[in-house]
Amino acid sequence: MTDVGELRPLVLFDGTGDDQLGELCSLGTELTFAPGDELFREGRPADSWWVLLEGRIDLVRHLGHEETVLGAMDVPGRWAGGFRAWDEHGVYLATGRAATRGRAFRVAAPALRAWSTSWFPFGVHVIEGLVRTARNFESVARQKEALASLGTLAAGLAHELNNPAAAAARSADALGTECEVLFSSVGELVTAAISPDGFTALDGLRRELEPAPAGDPMAVADREDALAAWLADHDVPRDWLLAPALAAGGADPAWCDRVAAALGRDALDPAFAWVASTLSATALLAEVRESTRRVSELVAAVKSYSQLDRASMQRTDVVEGLESTLVMLAARIPPGVRVVRDHGPDVPPIQAAAGELNQVWTNLVDNALDAMAGQGTLRVCSRRDGRGVLVEIGDTGPGMSPETREHAFDPFFTTKGVGEGTGLGLDMARRIVARHRGEISIDLRPGETVLRVRLP
Repeated sequence: MTDVGELRPLVLFDGTGDDQLGELCSLGTELTFAPGDELFREGRPADSWWVLLEGRIDLVRHLGHEETVLGAMDVPGRWAGGFRAWDEHGVYLATGRAATRGRAFRVAAPALRAWSTSWFPFGVHVIEGLVRTARNFESVARQKEALASLGTLAAGLAHELNNPAAAAARSADALGTECEVLFSSVGELVTAAISPDGFTALDGLRRELEPAPAGDPMAVADREDALAAWLADHDVPRDWLLAPALAAGGADPAWCDRVAAALGRDALDPAFAWVASTLSATALLAEVRESTRRVSELVAAVKSYSQLDRASMQRTDVVEGLESTLVMLAARIPPGVRVVRDHGPDVPPIQAAAGELNQVWTNLVDNALDAMAGQGTLRVCSRRDGRGVLVEIGDTGPGMSPETREHAFDPFFTTKGVGEGTGLGLDMARRIVARHRGEISIDLRPGETVLRVRLP
């Protein structure tokens, strides 16, 4: 057992009276350790105060995927931990691992606080003030990270919007060119003095064609070559421009023979130009329609995700919120991650602040994507649970350690580096769910880590 005589020479206790040291000795215990012993772990509640008496303890921390020695307790009197004496959320900042044999003096954080308050009340107030200041600074830093994450989310959304918007703009420009060709070919048909019956026959043959899937590239190329050869043989200029559009519409040399039989050789040039331009215009209109539909879907997803036009508490469709979250995070989902949706047919609407719940889904999905590191399966499930709803978000990443699972919902606990993640944290997610009178839990299954949220 550690006595006053062993603590008195330590610089740490300069100015501390024997009575004070005697009381401290009665509150603590002495612990011996051997090389490799782990005395305390990074991220765990700092509920003990450690003072080195003899030996060496390395202070190790995980930085990224590597373990780094940040420092060492190698001189008697050096100390670590005990932060929960001043801060109910205090955690160890590093792992204490014995490098040699030795001894340490350990005092429980509540006992340390009681002893300090009894003998040094002013010092306790100063320490608590410092802890609150540090906590406030950390909170501001987290908010900055959240804003940076919001910027990343906005950039991803802008990317998602830019693709269909750019496609629509390109198609609209090309459509203008095709319309000019269409108008000029109609004029050339009139100049060629095509009869009404001939134009009716040409229009009927045109209606037989429609843009088809590209299919085998080699087969399409062969069809284009055959059409170009037919057009060249019949003295139709621009065969290399007309053949691709006609081939895309399903035309072949036999169809071209029918056009020639209906119109004669002199009207073939404006006839094929007119048919090709109508096919191209139809295809471009389809591209514009699809692109603008995609933009509308993205805007609707953003509107659903933000809930800016709705009351804070309302009847909320949980499935809609989950799907809009997946749309918002689409740019974050790598090609190697497969998304599996499993929504029950009878998921009931619930009374909730939809925007807040969407923030929870964002955090859980983002954590799952980080855990899988680009490869795996993301499972998003919702179903009726009694009179409420159960939501499960699972990932096939490497799993969660018991220590991480135990402290995952602690305030400011994180396994990510600075600037990574959403800045929300599972603690805030838990608080949002609690405000909805629900509960959130972690279910570790073989090959899958699942976050479960129950909402009434």
